[in-house]
Amino acid sequence: MLMEGIKHRAIQPYVYGKNESDIEIMLETSRDDMKAVELIFGDPYDFVEDKWQYHTLPLLKTGKSKLKDYWKLTITPKHRRLRYGFRCIDQHNQVVIVTEKGYHNEITNNIQSYFCFPYLHKKDIFQAPEWVKETVWYQIFPERFANGDPSTSPEHTLPWGSITPKQDSYFGGDFQGIINHLDYLQKLGITGIYLCPIFKAASNHKYDTIDYMEIDPQFGDKSTFRELVKQCHQRGIRVMLDAVFNHSGYYFEPFQDVVKNGESSPYKEWFHIWDFPVQTKPSPNYDCFGFVSNMPKLNTENPEVKNYLLEVARYWIEAFDIDGWRLDVANEVDHGFWREFRSVVKAVKPDAYILGEVWHDALPWLEGDQFDAVMNYPFTTSVIDFFAKDKITTTQFANQITDLLHMYPEPVSEVAFNLLDSHDTARILTLANEDKERMRLIYVFLFSFMGTPCIYYGDEIGLSGGEEPDCRKCMEWDESKQDQELFQFIQQLITMRKEIAAFGNLSTFRFLQINDQEKVIAYEKQNKQEKVIIVLNNDPKAKTIAVAALNGKRVKECFSGDEMTFDANATIKLAPYGFACFQLH
Repeated sequence: MLMEGIKHRAIQPYVYGKNESDIEIMLETSRDDMKAVELIFGDPYDFVEDKWQYHTLPLLKTGKSKLKDYWKLTITPKHRRLRYGFRCIDQHNQVVIVTEKGYHNEITNNIQSYFCFPYLHKKDIFQAPEWVKETVWYQIFPERFANGDPSTSPEHTLPWGSITPKQDSYFGGDFQGIINHLDYLQKLGITGIYLCPIFKAASNHKYDTIDYMEIDPQFGDKSTFRELVKQCHQRGIRVMLDAVFNHSGYYFEPFQDVVKNGESSPYKEWFHIWDFPVQTKPSPNYDCFGFVSNMPKLNTENPEVKNYLLEVARYWIEAFDIDGWRLDVANEVDHGFWREFRSVVKAVKPDAYILGEVWHDALPWLEGDQFDAVMNYPFTTSVIDFFAKDKITTTQFANQITDLLHMYPEPVSEVAFNLLDSHDTARILTLANEDKERMRLIYVFLFSFMGTPCIYYGDEIGLSGGEEPDCRKCMEWDESKQDQELFQFIQQLITMRKEIAAFGNLSTFRFLQINDQEKVIAYEKQNKQEKVIIVLNNDPKAKTIAVAALNGKRVKECFSGDEMTFDANATIKLAPYGFACFQLH
């Protein structure tokens, strides 16, 4: 028995309140070491003649990765409190009792030895907006989506799509352009729009804010924005804005005051300035986003800065009824600020979605007191490395996804923002070497995975593009240049996600088969009502694969609608980069 591989602490994600009555518990063990794991549990005050009254239940193995097995169980304690430990049985029937205080040969009666879940408080439960679980997002870089009102276009605006974009190119995208194409988004099946920054700024990307309370004039005015939100809501589409609170722009009025007045400026503590006067060359003498001098870092611990930004967060929800905030460079802002931010936002709109940009393990921000979700870049990396670039094996991919699914509590995974590309990265079609069959396979996995999926504008009609600024091309509105088959395929996936609950977000995910040699994966999505089994062939060669989970099953293939019954040894044929989804009857 590899006892050093047994891991549990009485903190998230190992134990947490799943809802007001249920507690989920997870244990990690070394891969393939344990044959079974049981939970030993009871109320900490339940004694009969000085003997603790405990119960036992088996944990379910929910996944395995390179080094670990994961075991989980959800229980409903009568009094919402719990003491617990584990009974681990290895492949040789050796048994060990695991508690907070160590390892035992027998179940101990000492209540202080056990792990403690003191009480299940409603306030401590992670609560994200329910609507997010079924939302399909569409990210829009406003300057490049559509020019609907040339009168607001900046000077030197170029004809739409006339050149490959440069760092300083303007094509005149605006709010009216988005309004003009809401029917298009509704037809695709979009139910949420994430807008890159819309506030007054000096650049085309708008991540260098001049005024957080004003719309950038190239996009229109506040009345046009209000109309955009209104029309989105009429179509069942939510609207999320980008909050750039880590840094301002160089021409932000308080920073300009510091530039002009130096140490005598009343705003000198709004930023992290090392010495005076302020200088930008040869390098800035103040903290920035990266080393970009026109993006000075804000001091969010300063009470005046904090109050200003919290008022920004409140204002755009109260005045325009937006549905969420995406938080730029969120991990470089202090946790105290985000806790206050959440309190302010949720007080105004309790079901607003708070999404942080964190590229790594984000658990410290996802414990219920700060963000509802983060942009799921570990998911992005694994999907691109496996499907698009063929850099990792099937087993490595499954290991990474399994670890990711157990990195956070399940309610967190259900609202994770799953993306393939964005304004910061090369487009998915380019990453897939312009291979649309690979791209289709990627979208099958995206839409059948846990979390809330996002499409970067134009990907659905085959827009390509390398690293920024190439990934910020103008949207193609000439239908003869759009890939209509790809559009219809993604439209079908969105419809399947809405109509087949087990295909979408309202179900658990579990790998069934992993085959490195064949580059085929099979996985199961299941809820209380239904089950689907999805098989993907990440190989340029056609495959015939045995899938034991389909043996003797009567099914409907979801993409074709064909009904069939497999014999006792089920096999399926998959085209190069082919896929199938079977709904079990």
